[in-house]
Amino acid sequence: MTPALSPNTKAILLLTAPLIAGRGSSSPDLLTPGEYKRLARHLREIQHQPADLVSPDAAELLRACQPVIDEGRLQRLLGRGFLLSQVIERWQARAIWVISRADPEYPRRLKIRLREDAPAVLYGCGDINLLGSGGLAVVGSRHVDDLLLDYTMSVGRLAARARKTLVSGGAKGIDQAAMRGALEAGGNVSGVLADTLEKTVMNREHRNLLIDGQLTLISPYDPSAGFNVGNAMQRNKLIYALADASLVVNSDLNKGGTWTGAVEQLDNLKFVPVYVRSTGEQSTGLDALRKKGAMSWPNPQDVASFEAVFDVIAPTPAASLQSEFSLFSKNETLDTATEPLVMPATAPQPETPKESWAIVALNEQPLAQALAPLPLAEPEFDVRIEVASESLQIRSAQAETLFGTVRELLRQLLKTPMKDAEIAAALDVSNAQAKAWLQRLLDEGAIEKQKKSAAYVVKNSSLFE
Repeated sequence: MTPALSPNTKAILLLTAPLIAGRGSSSPDLLTPGEYKRLARHLREIQHQPADLVSPDAAELLRACQPVIDEGRLQRLLGRGFLLSQVIERWQARAIWVISRADPEYPRRLKIRLREDAPAVLYGCGDINLLGSGGLAVVGSRHVDDLLLDYTMSVGRLAARARKTLVSGGAKGIDQAAMRGALEAGGNVSGVLADTLEKTVMNREHRNLLIDGQLTLISPYDPSAGFNVGNAMQRNKLIYALADASLVVNSDLNKGGTWTGAVEQLDNLKFVPVYVRSTGEQSTGLDALRKKGAMSWPNPQDVASFEAVFDVIAPTPAASLQSEFSLFSKNETLDTATEPLVMPATAPQPETPKESWAIVALNEQPLAQALAPLPLAEPEFDVRIEVASESLQIRSAQAETLFGTVRELLRQLLKTPMKDAEIAAALDVSNAQAKAWLQRLLDEGAIEKQKKSAAYVVKNSSLFE
């Protein structure tokens, strides 16, 4: 599937992308990720979206953004329409698609797990749906011996046999070996590149795989961008965020992108379980990661034992919301907005809002597993939570367990004022259920309802603890 370039994506490209092949991000006017994040927040607060900046009557809106980004700078960036049309034509000729956080096709896992740090724009080639399939992330050093490359290829082949997507970074060494093993065995691969996407997708070896939907390549950086150490470091979190489990095959100690990305997962993000290779020649880097909490790879030899590595639930971070309870089915398309797509108050609301205000970080574990050992009536992956309805009867003890998770979600969501309908859309429950949960927190004095806007906001964080 090749998504169409949306008006919001065009506006974000004008603000953040170089638009000239080979120029990288050298233009002094381009918004940095941090600057765009501030602009996105501001647009959300004044109930606008990026596409509004290029509308015929955008002059007043540009002035309203002056406190965040200089109006003249915005005008210069937004006036690059001719350059944008040229580079779009170049990308389309290479089957490169572009999506932004404002688009419904944007990978849900990245929005949920990275929140506002999810890249504003993703460039890619191949089947975008593959990015939502999870799978095993395999990472490691660039310079390794043939024995380690053969070992890594065997992991990729086993992932293919188990019908698990292989997620990696496309770099020389471990990354490419894992991807090659999976592809040669007929498996699916998602590659997150730090550079030269345009060159890579034109590689004859990759073209048929991309066309057939077996391989998808993405990058948060301009398709013509060259290698940059900082970019390589930053894209690591995307690899982990797209996966269900991860394996570090090799790592230096206290240096390199593999080490940095693994430590970030173990110490802070904790999106997925982190395994380290446990056979063959060991390294001080892997030993140190094990001491930080990484688990020894059990060396599965068949599909059943391979699938068991995905049953481990990643530990919950202390500093940020990372719950192993999932309120959403694996087939739903919740858009946890990090993008300021706020509908005007008078505009008709879509049946399923694409502009959900939620900023939720969840590991996608089935609800039945999350609530174990308390049994649910129908322990399916696609269970929808409608606690107030007859479709899901939950005993009082289970309801309390569930509300404990909901309480933490609401504490995070209501740091920014939200209305009950927005809460319902964010948690994918009925309005009645959302109101019931909010009323309970009102009664406890943990939140308050603003009189003018009828929005709810945290009043006393200590009551959530």
